Amino acid sequence: MGIVVCIVMLAVGAILTLAVDWDLQGVNVDVVGIVLMAVGLLGLSVYVSIFKRRKTQPPSPAAPVSVEDNRHHWE
Repeated sequence: MGIVVCIVMLAVGAILTLAVDWDLQGVNVDVVGIVLMAVGLLGLSVYVSIFKRRKTQPPSPAAPVSVEDNRHHWE
């Protein structure tokens, strides 16, 4: 489930819960809206946590150690 789907579910759920005054036989529109908002919020939080985990970069390998030869040759 992508971030767009989650946001759309939140928006549709909010519209159904807060802005619509329909009376359907056997369906409570407010409950449907609340369920949509809950699923959208859950999906959005899972998506953000996975995206955050993907964004972290593994530490780069240590730079190779160069050994300098500081001995002076006096001849």
